[in-house]
Amino acid sequence: MIKDIQQKILNLKKEKDICILAHCYQSPEILEIADFVGDSFALSVEASKVENKTVIMCGVRFMAETVKILSPDKKVILSNPDAGCPMAEMIDKDMLVQVKEQYPDYLVVAYVNTTSELKTECDVCVTSSSALKICSALENDKILFIPDRNLGSWIQKQLPDKEIMLLHGCCPTHAMMKAKDVEKAKTAHPDALLLVHPECSPEVVELADYVGSTTGIMNYAKNSDAKEFIIGTENSIVTHLQLECDDKCFYPLSKDCICHNMQATTLVDVLNCCKGTFGEEIVLDEDVYIGAKRCIDKMIELG
Repeated sequence: MIKDIQQKILNLKKEKDICILAHCYQSPEILEIADFVGDSFALSVEASKVENKTVIMCGVRFMAETVKILSPDKKVILSNPDAGCPMAEMIDKDMLVQVKEQYPDYLVVAYVNTTSELKTECDVCVTSSSALKICSALENDKILFIPDRNLGSWIQKQLPDKEIMLLHGCCPTHAMMKAKDVEKAKTAHPDALLLVHPECSPEVVELADYVGSTTGIMNYAKNSDAKEFIIGTENSIVTHLQLECDDKCFYPLSKDCICHNMQATTLVDVLNCCKGTFGEEIVLDEDVYIGAKRCIDKMIELG
């Protein structure tokens, strides 16, 4: 049945000239029918290069918005309209404006995991893999890093000469993992390396053997000579690595590290998007598009 649905999707995307993007956290059956698989911003860049006029983003809303910003002439569909990002929604534009008024000397650095509207009030965007490089390159030593205080804290420790102010945003999924989970996992698997995303809390990051983006974690595990790994990010990555490296063992840092928004999209959702009966077209007001693109363009320039 899964193969039948996949074949229908493959037929429809060819017939209707559709490009399908799938974030790494999507299920294996969705990754198999995607044209590109990866981290959110990398997917947006790939979409901007293809000739297809319609793009389906199998991920969450801010990712689809970023695709639209880089490909304004394309029709961009969010595969499941309910797939949001709690962290991206923790700070709104009005709140940021008020904070900027209190700290006018600070440059606002926005994690790409933010709404397009919020990006209009920011100076530069970053990804988890480019954040350190970009923050280091900024001439201003005063930085307001939003919205993820855990990623910001990781950057802060590596750039002690910068004055980095953090707000109280975070990824609820990554933040639930604690040092006690590391202790439990290490006791069960003493020879395993701990690979974590910088969205994890500082107490977890400090214990890690490797800290990096989702793609960084996967590449590290694939290229490492080690045979056992504890994975401190969304648990779908454990499954993907098990399928790609069946000669190695992968264990979740926490069985509860599941992003329900990322898992909201089903294979049938993608099928119905291809049919034109499901999904949500992303439409951005011109002022939002211009403001958010300025923020992303600065990231591309620096990173």
